[in-house]
Amino acid sequence: MVPDELHYTQEHEWVERTGADTVRVGITDYAQSQLGDVVFVQLPDVGQAVSPGNAVGEVESTKSVSDVFAPLAGEVVARNEDLESSPELLNSDPYGEGWMIDILLGDPGSVDSLMNAGDYRKLIEEA
Repeated sequence: MVPDELHYTQEHEWVERTGADTVRVGITDYAQSQLGDVVFVQLPDVGQAVSPGNAVGEVESTKSVSDVFAPLAGEVVARNEDLESSPELLNSDPYGEGWMIDILLGDPGSVDSLMNAGDYRKLIEEA
């Protein structure tokens, strides 16, 4: 499942515009299926500055521990506190209740540099 309205990264994060200069970020359905059952999620603090490609959190599953990377530059303005007590939301609803963080973007136009759904589908088909 790859929703057409989202943008994507090489590291299997999705990005959704939530305002003129804000985005919501999570991991894709493909990523959660590769991880297996998620048992722990570590998220950055609200107010933390993030840079593209830098680790901003971790997802621990029954198979492995994986970093979550910032897709764009900005500041974390919200985090999904529900993941602390219910990390399995990443498995059951990765594009909805399993969202991870909201970012206030330094450059709102930077979203357009990410992959569209078609490009992301090609990436995961080749994996």
